[in-house]
Amino acid sequence: MIKDTGGPAFPSPRWEGWGSPQEGMTLRDYFAAEAMQSLLLDGNYDFSDRNLIAQKAYAFADAMLEARGK
Repeated sequence: MIKDTGGPAFPSPRWEGWGSPQEGMTLRDYFAAEAMQSLLLDGNYDFSDRNLIAQKAYAFADAMLEARGK
């Protein structure tokens, strides 16, 4: 199953005929990174299980995308 990424978070258009457009990270990745910061500051998680932290961060990101109608 392919997850909805929400599209690019910080797209950069081509400027004045030079360079190429860049999509940057996806909105889902941006939301997950922000959620992970909060999870790491929480202190209630076993940081030795990095996969668990990452999974929880993406679960929050998916919930945020769903809440915004994506």
